[in-house]
Formats: sequence, structure tokens, C-alpha cells
Amino acid sequence: MKIRVLLAEDQAMVRGALAALLSLEADIEVLGSVADGEAACSEVRRLRPDILVSDIEMPKLTGLEVAQRIQRFDAPCKVVILTTFARSGYLRRALDAGVCGYLLKDAPAEQLATALRKVHGGGRVIDPELAMEAWTEADPLNDRERQVLRLAGEGAAAGDIGAQLNLSQGTVRNYLSEAIGKLGAANRIEAYRLARQKGWL
Repeated sequence: MKIRVLLAEDQAMVRGALAALLSLEADIEVLGSVADGEAACSEVRRLRPDILVSDIEMPKLTGLEVAQRIQRFDAPCKVVILTTFARSGYLRRALDAGVCGYLLKDAPAEQLATALRKVHGGGRVIDPELAMEAWTEADPLNDRERQVLRLAGEGAAAGDIGAQLNLSQGTVRNYLSEAIGKLGAANRIEAYRLARQKGWL
């Protein structure tokens, strides 16, 4: 039985290279590849792969949001994150989302196939250096603060954020103020930058 894999990666060249590399493995079948998070969710439902190999930063839904959604499917597949982001905050959130593997794109190519076999067999594969770092610093933000800070950092005004998240402007300002305080930042831009660096957004 081959390990059936779906790829989610927004960079076409990387997507093609991954598909070509994995297709060389006798026990792995690449079912297809997609360029954004929404497409990843719909193709997981349609193709029912054993494993989704996903980047984190993609259009429409991030790899972490895709992992969270897949957990709620009738037949959830296992998710392996493959990313350039060596951020401990991302890893913690990935594990919370039920991800079974977290690897960095600069790892040797053969490591990916080995990791997929391990995950398919019921194991978990985490980049070792990142695993050590992940437990040294906890993410202080709650989900709502994270949503509001991300939108504010991308330039949205309090009124727009409120309309998008069904919150009053006052509530939006409260969440921003909490986030800024928790991060020890001077303002929303600095808070956004700090949270991005840590992988908390």
C-alpha cells in the first residue's frame, strides 16, 4: 500500500520540486498539489489522502488553519508542516492544531520521505532544534487578540476590524491594548512585528 500524499504550497517551483522528489519514492504516491489553504481543505475532502504536506503561509487559509479544519472532518488525514519558518510559536500552534510533523525546508530532501513514513506509521516528527526552543517561551496571546493584532498590523482600522470580526470598536481597542501590554510593546506596529518574529500570529 502506497502512502497517499497531497501537497499544499503557494510557490509553484517549490510545489513542483516537492512533487518530483516524492514521486521518486516507490512507496509514496502524490495525488495532487494545490496553491492555497481553501483548495487544500476541499482536496483533502475529495481525495482523502493519508497525509497533507502543507506550508504555513499561504493565501486564503494558513497551513495551521487548514490543520485545525481537517481535525473536524469525518476522515481527517495527518498533516505535516513543511516551512521556512523556524519559529517556536508556529510549532506550538501547529501541535495544538493536531499536526503530526513539522519540518524546515532547508532539511535534506530524504528527511521528508522518512518523516512521511514515520507519520504514516503513527509517529510524530518535529525538527529537533525547534522542539527544544518551542517550550522555552509561551505564546501570551489568546485567539481573539491574535486576530485583531494581525488585522491591525496589516493596516486595518479599528472600525474595519470590528466589522470583520463582529466586534465593537471599543472591544477591538481593548483587545489591541491587551496584546500590546502582554508583548511589552510601545504600539500596535511594534506588537505586530514582535508577534510575527515569534511566530505567534
